Amino acid sequence: MFTSVLMIEKALTSADVEFVTTLHGDEPVTFYVLLQPRGDQADRLLRAIDDIALGELDEAVRERETPEGQEALSVGRRALDVSLQALRSTGSTAAGQLVEDHPLDALKGLVSEVDADEVIVLTDPHYVEEFFHRDWASRARHKVGVPVLKLFSHSEA
Repeated sequence: MFTSVLMIEKALTSADVEFVTTLHGDEPVTFYVLLQPRGDQADRLLRAIDDIALGELDEAVRERETPEGQEALSVGRRALDVSLQALRSTGSTAAGQLVEDHPLDALKGLVSEVDADEVIVLTDPHYVEEFFHRDWASRARHKVGVPVLKLFSHSEA
């Protein structure tokens, strides 16, 4: 049994689920999912810059509508539930939790607790943070002691 810790920021799409559940061929995988809602991660300006870099000007304008605080947690809970159900529907074992503060501390603790074989960071591109190596994957590589795979999520189900 292979154990993967999966860090996400929104609900997994069907393409995301297919991708992560087939990474190890026929070997059974247990997923532990950590989700920090996008509205709780970075400030609005960084999110808007990412949207503009992706050519999504309409999304950049709507960043002020991104749920933050308690509202982000509610949206995050639904996204986590949908993602866990999607992973389980493939026959994988999946458990998860929301991360409210310090996602890398939560990641390091969970990797140790479940004796994870790898970490998969599956997020939208975050160009500013990636340029300065401040994104989750870059920072996790120095912290968790297992291989860290960075993947970009698919936008549509």
